[in-house]
Amino acid sequence: MTNPLRALEGAGQAVWLDYLNNKITEDGELQRLIAEDGVTGLTSNPSIFEKAIGEGDAYDAPLRAIPRTPGETPAALFEKLAIANIQSAADIFRTTYNALEGRDGFVSLEVSPTLAMDTEGTIAEARRLWGAVGRPNLMIKVPGTAAGVPAIRQLIGEGINVNVTLLFSVDAYLDVAEAHMAGLEAFKASGGDISTVHSVASFFVSRIDTKIDGEIDARLKTATGQEAERLRRLRGKIAIANAKRAYQRYLELIDGPRWKPLAAAGAAPQRLLWASTGVKDPTYPDTLYVAGLIGKDTVDTMPPKTMDAFRDHGHAAETLTADVPLAEHDLAEAQGLGLDLDGVTRDLVVDGVKQFADAFDSLLKAVAEKRQRILAAA
Repeated sequence: MTNPLRALEGAGQAVWLDYLNNKITEDGELQRLIAEDGVTGLTSNPSIFEKAIGEGDAYDAPLRAIPRTPGETPAALFEKLAIANIQSAADIFRTTYNALEGRDGFVSLEVSPTLAMDTEGTIAEARRLWGAVGRPNLMIKVPGTAAGVPAIRQLIGEGINVNVTLLFSVDAYLDVAEAHMAGLEAFKASGGDISTVHSVASFFVSRIDTKIDGEIDARLKTATGQEAERLRRLRGKIAIANAKRAYQRYLELIDGPRWKPLAAAGAAPQRLLWASTGVKDPTYPDTLYVAGLIGKDTVDTMPPKTMDAFRDHGHAAETLTADVPLAEHDLAEAQGLGLDLDGVTRDLVVDGVKQFADAFDSLLKAVAEKRQRILAAA
């Protein structure tokens, strides 16, 4: 039988792994996922690193091997671990990158979440990490906040690959898409080869339904009749409808007059990447956010549990462009019922920045505690 994960490639969708620890780059697991499941990229974030370092032993050996230096900080120790790990993963994906002529095979490393509202700080750290990792198939993760958008434009304009993260609203996505094109135009004007610059726009999915469904459930405690019926019908529908709307805007952009000269000069489009695809509500199918968003020139980054579920019982078929009028109807219905999607997406950006910043703090604490235990044992 065909592996459903491999079948996604036939629909034009790339599969990325939303997970990283030191062991999978050393024990052959990452190579297996590439060979058997067709995985063509990988993302990381502070939460992933925090769990791997704090709860397991995957990073004990490399943390032990780092020479002790006066005034060492947890942040500096983590960066050494992360850069080495990202380099290893990028080297494993280099065969994919070369085979696909640089169109995929990317590994992402995030700038510090504490810089989410600092444009110049983001630019400086992104440049430094890009140089430190030194791999052409690296993407630097930059949040799509108001401060992040000009940083994205600048970094693309310098030929640095960018994974834009924490996108929830279509308007925020359009701001990022404009920054991507402006950056490519600037890089081209400076004599750069824009065919070498790549970017994805990470559009978060399940968190939207978690928020909207929570509001629906609260309203259902008092709603009756037709209103209750309309509310129930929208549970678990808004996140996918919102993503389908974003993809329609993407299709319009790549067919527009601004993009065509860039494409003619060799530019690759900024693919939409579906993030937060793990299902939070146990009453929903565990492949909901994969099965509902399959389409050409997109990426789905899946945590291992979601990847296992789709491999086991997923079905790969074009769904992203199906039932678009129904998706628009659902979004209009939500607005008519007072389910404030715009407000929800604004709150989710703030929440997302805080969650990643909190995870980063926990990560540094885990590094400090693990380092102390290792030194004490030595």
